Amino acid sequence: MLQEIRGLVACGTGVGVSIFANKFPSVYSSTCISPDDAKNSRSINNSNVLAVSGTATDKETGIKILETWLNTPFKSPCPASDNVPWPTEIDNFLEGSIEEMSKIGVTVIEDHLKKEESESCAICNLAKNREFEPVDIMPGACMKIVRESPTSAIVRFEAGSVEPAHHHTFGHDVVVMKGSKKVWNLSKKESYDLGVGDFLFTPAGDVHRVKYFEDTEFFIRWDGHWDIFLDEDLNAAKDAIAKE
Repeated sequence: MLQEIRGLVACGTGVGVSIFANKFPSVYSSTCISPDDAKNSRSINNSNVLAVSGTATDKETGIKILETWLNTPFKSPCPASDNVPWPTEIDNFLEGSIEEMSKIGVTVIEDHLKKEESESCAICNLAKNREFEPVDIMPGACMKIVRESPTSAIVRFEAGSVEPAHHHTFGHDVVVMKGSKKVWNLSKKESYDLGVGDFLFTPAGDVHRVKYFEDTEFFIRWDGHWDIFLDEDLNAAKDAIAKE
């Protein structure tokens, strides 16, 4: 602790700035509106930040408070002890409190810093802690949901995989991160060849079929929760693609 470093803060009541100051480790702030308060806060609490009130304290009293606070040693007789030396047991208690007070908040901050070192943002952490799960309805696919409704996910498909024609309740955005694929929007009678970095939006309800030419990974975001409704079976999808 840096007990020899002192600080002075002030606001209307002196309470708000004292609360704020005490959020920092090794800061022990006390609001004092009289010289007796100042003497008690130094003698008993070894306060190192004095908080004063701008509305309850006139100039002359403020100067007396500051002088008393600066000139009162820790554990000295004060109004709280009837201005006589503290009994041995209380003196020992006050002495031990310095080391104990210095530890307040430090462990929490150290744990927080360690956590920050091992984790990044909330979304990244959420993605890291989840596992890829097979998509039973789509052979060759696995998906890791990283956010719920609106749903975001990372999806992987093995080379040669086919998504039979299907649709979703919600529109979705796709960004290809690895590999390549072709998407047929059967509702619009359009097709799109997508590679790394390409983006595609498919509106809600549009029926679409997909073919993967190599191991492919993409990020997908639905406007709502994830769902899927098949409009054909896998064999029908493969036959349709083979005829193109």
